[in-house]
Amino acid sequence: MSEKKQQHIVMLPFMAKGHLIPFLNLARFIEKLKPYCSISIATTPLNIQSLRSSVPSTSSIHFAPLPFSPTDHGLPPDTENSSSISHIDSLPLLMFASETLAPDFDKLLSDLTTLHRSPPLLIIADAFAGWSLPIARNRGIPYFAFTTSGGFGTAAFTSLWLHLPHRLTDSDTFHVPGFPDHFRLDRSQMSHYMSAADGSDDWSVFLRRQINLYLKSDALLCNTVEEIEPTGVHLLRRITGLHVLTVGIGREVGMEVDPCIEWLESHRPASVLYISFGSQNTIGASQMMALAEGLEASGLAFIWVVRPPLGFDMNGEFEADRWLPDGFEARMAEKRRGLVVRRWAPQIGILSHKATGGFMSHCGWNSVMESLSRGVPVIGWPVSSEQFYNSMMMVAEMRVGMEMARGAMGEVNAKKVERVVRMVMEGEKGNAMRNRAARCGEMIRSAMEEEGKKKGSSVRAIDEVFELAMRKSLEMN
Repeated sequence: MSEKKQQHIVMLPFMAKGHLIPFLNLARFIEKLKPYCSISIATTPLNIQSLRSSVPSTSSIHFAPLPFSPTDHGLPPDTENSSSISHIDSLPLLMFASETLAPDFDKLLSDLTTLHRSPPLLIIADAFAGWSLPIARNRGIPYFAFTTSGGFGTAAFTSLWLHLPHRLTDSDTFHVPGFPDHFRLDRSQMSHYMSAADGSDDWSVFLRRQINLYLKSDALLCNTVEEIEPTGVHLLRRITGLHVLTVGIGREVGMEVDPCIEWLESHRPASVLYISFGSQNTIGASQMMALAEGLEASGLAFIWVVRPPLGFDMNGEFEADRWLPDGFEARMAEKRRGLVVRRWAPQIGILSHKATGGFMSHCGWNSVMESLSRGVPVIGWPVSSEQFYNSMMMVAEMRVGMEMARGAMGEVNAKKVERVVRMVMEGEKGNAMRNRAARCGEMIRSAMEEEGKKKGSSVRAIDEVFELAMRKSLEMN
């Protein structure tokens, strides 16, 4: 046991909320299963400040600051997280700036080696932080990449950026290398920056560099549960050629006291639609108006987390009289039909509540896992990145959702909104989706099982992570 107590691992997330949270969740899961292991999460000071309150002082999870000056990289002061960036086109500045953390990360490993009198057992680094792999190799430390997305989404994202297959054809649809021959992706399922990518643009340069580095990892951890997307995980193994371990878990819900939760208490089971496009996404102004009109016409109850539409500062003030129908917010509040919430709502608490029957989402993977782990079907409205592929998988393979629209400029009207939300919330098709989502929730919970004759798949994966790291460490040293 004395040897076990000396073990420590280092985790390196990318500077984005959608990456930091899965890293923290994974750290907590490891702490629960391997209490003898010390965990250091390396990130910048302001990100540490936002995470620290989630970890009790008695925890074996520690935060290691990496100095960072945003203004040195053309970023506004205090921009240490993608959530602080008002438009996604500015994200490459943060991405390239993240690579400059390398010298301080190397120094951190040296300091931790001195402190613990041995090098870390393992580095778990974000797939977006492939720049750290040469540092690990130089120090003889096992290195596992961690993708905070699911299997299908990561497989598609990796293949698309490596090969840019849309550049090889003028057709609206095209094949993705590594996927079955019959598989076709539509150009409408691509972010605007991927559609414009030619290999020399900032997005291509950064992402291809990180992908080519993470593909040399000793293993790849994936934030999913293999039982809910076996095809996606199979494709990920095929495309990366790596040993893939699925370590997805469901997040626990706390006892939240919030007006949203209190509002839900007055509604019947599975009757409320929750709408959120995440902390870094929004939709177009005309789409927003159509969504509001369709919701009102449907007669269904909803909680809608709003941000200013595309073209405006997402972190700015939301002007309801400008972007919603006249009197919409007041009418919905008066009838207790709808709750319009600015910027943030307790998502896990809402999805966990019995009154919530559907989730209109941008299909970021964290939101997908949170929804499915609660048995809530999804109305997909992907906006960027791998969200398009997540939505595609939930509709075509898992059959736990429908797609409303694609992108912040895609065509959508009030009649379609009304039809789709009614189908998911009230129709037979929606009930079937809800049942399948509930089965996904059971699979996710089973993956986390520690007791009984058979450990859950995510628990077994963590055991294998440690076994593989120790074996690799012996080989390297």
